Amino acid sequence: MAKRAGWLGRLGNRLSRMEAQLQARRAEVEAETIDAAPVPVAAAVAAPTGAGAGAAAGTPAAPAPTPEPTAPAGQPGHPHPPVVRGRPDPVSVVPWGMRVAAEVSWRLLLLAGMLWVVMKVISEVRLVVLAFAAALLVTALLQPFVVRLRRLGLPRGLATAVTAILGFVVIGLVGWFVVWQVMENLDDLSARVRDGINELKLWALDSPFHVTEKQINDIAKNLSETIGTNTEQITSAGLQGVTVLVEVLTGILLAMFSTLFLLYDGKRIWTWVQGLVPAAARPGVAGAGPRAWRTLTAYVRGTVLVALIDAIFIGLGIYFLKVPMAVPLAVFIFLFAFIPLVGAVVSGALAVVVALVTQGPWTALMVLAVVLAVQQIEGHVLQPFILGRAVRVHPLAVVLSVAAGGMVAGIGGAVVAVPLVAVTNTVVVYLRAYSREQLLHGAAAIGPGPHGSTAFEQAAREAGRDQRA
Repeated sequence: MAKRAGWLGRLGNRLSRMEAQLQARRAEVEAETIDAAPVPVAAAVAAPTGAGAGAAAGTPAAPAPTPEPTAPAGQPGHPHPPVVRGRPDPVSVVPWGMRVAAEVSWRLLLLAGMLWVVMKVISEVRLVVLAFAAALLVTALLQPFVVRLRRLGLPRGLATAVTAILGFVVIGLVGWFVVWQVMENLDDLSARVRDGINELKLWALDSPFHVTEKQINDIAKNLSETIGTNTEQITSAGLQGVTVLVEVLTGILLAMFSTLFLLYDGKRIWTWVQGLVPAAARPGVAGAGPRAWRTLTAYVRGTVLVALIDAIFIGLGIYFLKVPMAVPLAVFIFLFAFIPLVGAVVSGALAVVVALVTQGPWTALMVLAVVLAVQQIEGHVLQPFILGRAVRVHPLAVVLSVAAGGMVAGIGGAVVAVPLVAVTNTVVVYLRAYSREQLLHGAAAIGPGPHGSTAFEQAAREAGRDQRA
């Protein structure tokens, strides 16, 4: 009986040990599924081992403690509640390139909206803006004379007054001379235009196009009837011309006063403008301003010199070809030269048309040859040599800027567009170089850094680059 009792005790202990091991393994599996530490096996095995030793010595074996059943995961009795895995952050799911594109897109939309508002405001106060822009151009042309008079010992006020008065007098005399020449040659031009129309009529009758005199008379009749029918529109156009004349005179007065104050108080005005800029960006703006002004001055000087050379040589060609109103045409060529590309074409076409009407096709061809030769010399020799690389703008940018300026503000906008593009290019290039230099010297970048998942991904990329280095 004692042997049987010992054998049964050992069998019970082995069964208890196996059950404890199964329970421990089940606890380990459940702990792994809920990311918890496994249940230690030693505590479960120690008691049965001790009991087995006592039984081997003859001591009655105590019943093995039954391990408590493990509660299923998620019930209140479980020591490690399950981890509920939520959905990932939407920002972390969106790819990096798409996030960058989205951030750039809304910033571009904001800038486009601001630009649209600025354009609407400029269109409403177009007269003031164009007058101030013209004052800037005239100031860039006259300021070197003020500096030279100051070096000669004249006070600032006297030097400004002398320069402004002489400049305005010269501009007024040029305008008066053009008007006087046009009025003096108007009768002669009208007679020559009539003769030219008659010659054109005779040429059309003798041409191989089989044009009859009745067809020409019908065209003239229809033209006169059209003029008679649209008399009211022509009258309203004339009244609009009077309004435009009043606006032009107002703009001239505004430009004169603005030029006077810019010549006298330009540095103080620039200091006040710098005060409107945030303090962090003020050093960069302070460096970009003088460079932009030098670019504008070089552009105005070079354009005036190139326009003067064009007007002199084309005017001499027209004069020697005995085309009437050679001097007014030369002045028009000088003025239209301030509109790049388009102005040269318009002024040259005007000279060719006057030569065709007054002197015939042969003289018109000669005038066209003179205009093309001078413009080729201007484009390939004068502008690269006089203007240089400081204000060089790509021809596509010139055409687009002139078109946009003409659509926004007419002829004045076309005149101002190219110097505005040149100055903007100078400012952007300088600020880019200034920002790069500041970063090389260890200065902190202006503005907030990346945040959210963007910041985490950028930090991870930088850490990866550091490890590879």
